[in-house]
Amino acid sequence: MTTLSPEIQSTLAQQGIELPSWAFGNSGTRFRVWTTEGTPRDAFEKIADAAEVNRVTGLAPSVALHIPWDKVDDFGALRRHAEDLGVVLGTINSNTFQDEDYKFGALTHESDRIRQKAIDHHIECIDVMDATGSRDLKIWLAEGSNYPGQTDMRARQDRLNDSLRQIYARLTGEQRLVLEYKFFEPSFYHTDVPDWGTSYAQVATLGDRAMVCLDTGHHAPGTNIEFIVMQLLRLGKLGSFDFNSRFYADDDLIVGAADPFQLFRILVEVIRGGGLNNPDVAFMLDQCHNIEAKIPGQIRSVLNVQEMTARALLIDHAALAAAQSANDVLGAQAVFMDAFYTDVRPALAEWRESRGLPADPMAAYAASGYQQKIEADRVGGTQAGWGA
Repeated sequence: MTTLSPEIQSTLAQQGIELPSWAFGNSGTRFRVWTTEGTPRDAFEKIADAAEVNRVTGLAPSVALHIPWDKVDDFGALRRHAEDLGVVLGTINSNTFQDEDYKFGALTHESDRIRQKAIDHHIECIDVMDATGSRDLKIWLAEGSNYPGQTDMRARQDRLNDSLRQIYARLTGEQRLVLEYKFFEPSFYHTDVPDWGTSYAQVATLGDRAMVCLDTGHHAPGTNIEFIVMQLLRLGKLGSFDFNSRFYADDDLIVGAADPFQLFRILVEVIRGGGLNNPDVAFMLDQCHNIEAKIPGQIRSVLNVQEMTARALLIDHAALAAAQSANDVLGAQAVFMDAFYTDVRPALAEWRESRGLPADPMAAYAASGYQQKIEADRVGGTQAGWGA
């Protein structure tokens, strides 16, 4: 059986992956939102479900919130609730894509009134951050156009930058603005922040506490995502990951489901660029479990990230550097593939047990009775997820 060195074990012990609150709520497609038994009825129950993932994996110490989906009367109470369950509140995600006023844009809108409304929403999100102790405000914009000539693309970039400057000015202390990108949908001709270059160009004008968020599902087919990871780490502007998986578009599937080797390659560059266990680079899931059980889906995703991290840490860097220096194409590729094909699951199970965690977190959750309890206790839960 493959063994994990003390150095690898120490690195893995520091790994933390933030869970999205919306992954525990009902979600669906453009055609229907599917309901599931045991769905949380409020943000407090979402936090409880997230804490279960952390209990059996030791990998999920924080939970991201989405405003207004997770609005509560007392965010201080929500923060204490999370801490009592052994987790903390993390990234605050804004929402400017479900209001009628934002049909033709929010932070890019031609109307000063609507644009100010969107700016004020983000200021409200920063107020939430003050109450929860959150560091990051993450912004994803469903803005753009469907037809050539429909709008002035350049003017929209100018308005976006002005809006972001006003939001950034409200940040205090260590708080950060993290701008996500997505190459299409729901706007199909042009999207206002379609790629890492546009996100970088915008945040670079704001200041040191403005960063780029990379969602692994937000790229055109065939995109070399690990190159983007490398470049943003090299530039010091990779603020966070949204880990998920895609077959065709923004599928938001379990991490590594479509292409485990891609996840491995991404993590290789994360390690190479100093992004692993770096407090300036947040690891987060962004998923919607439409047909699978919510909590097990999150458990599977964080375990997949852990497994591919362990494989990436097995790379023989001395052998790789020697092969690269000698332009030994096959030799260098073999070093990569040797690490990728190593089955680390038995070693990870043994290591978990040594830390007082279940060897098999999926089985431990299934045996815990938690799922049966929430299905019996929670009636009428509809807490929003994507598409709800």
